[in-house]
Amino acid sequence: MNQTSFPKLPELTAIWQNTLNWQPTPAQQDLFQQLFELILEFNQQLNLTRLTEPEEFWEKHLWDSLRGIAPILSGKTASHPSDKIIDIGTGGGFPGIPVALVLPDCSVTLLDSTRKKITALTTILEQLNFKNTIPWVGRAEALGQHHKHRESYQLALLRAVAPPSVSAEYALPLLKIGGLGILYRGHWTTEEEKQLTSAVKQLGGIIESVDEFTTPLTNSVRHCVSIKKVKPTPKQYPRNVGVPGQKPL
Repeated sequence: MNQTSFPKLPELTAIWQNTLNWQPTPAQQDLFQQLFELILEFNQQLNLTRLTEPEEFWEKHLWDSLRGIAPILSGKTASHPSDKIIDIGTGGGFPGIPVALVLPDCSVTLLDSTRKKITALTTILEQLNFKNTIPWVGRAEALGQHHKHRESYQLALLRAVAPPSVSAEYALPLLKIGGLGILYRGHWTTEEEKQLTSAVKQLGGIIESVDEFTTPLTNSVRHCVSIKKVKPTPKQYPRNVGVPGQKPL
């Protein structure tokens, strides 16, 4: 690959440190750059992202992806090598690939129903030489009823996937007791919170926190909503493929 033909990502070390109490190592910074270049390369054949400017990519893909795991990065919450993480509806690989990059001891499953995207991500991950990622073509409703996946993940990440109550039905059946689902949202309303509270109660969860913040370059308001699994999800959830979206809890 001709690296000189690609723009350079900003490093913004001070912003990483000030906002997440963490900063990438030089090796991680190099991997961010390689990821950016590979995404741009694949974007010529397949629309993995519309964010191709370096600052946009840095803020809306790298920083935003890692903002969801800020407590782990800053050491407030421990992550263990045995932790299994799933990125539901990964799309172009976000937030899952940046999370896998900074948590190399954890296993990160990248789930998407679009085979072309998972095929592209598989090639990207091979070129990055990532050993801790599992690209998977499928639907969360089917995976949540699969005995090898149900209640086996410590962390589920969902960014711009579905309305909150639908996202909860995708995530909670896959989580272990005590596991967390992180819903990456833009604006957050009291009506959404009310619907989500009702849904997670039926699914064996609670809303643990709603974290409001602004992005560091464009000052956009964002939220990370954490839902915690506190008891087993009833067997009927998740419902059949397509039903959670058509008939939200």
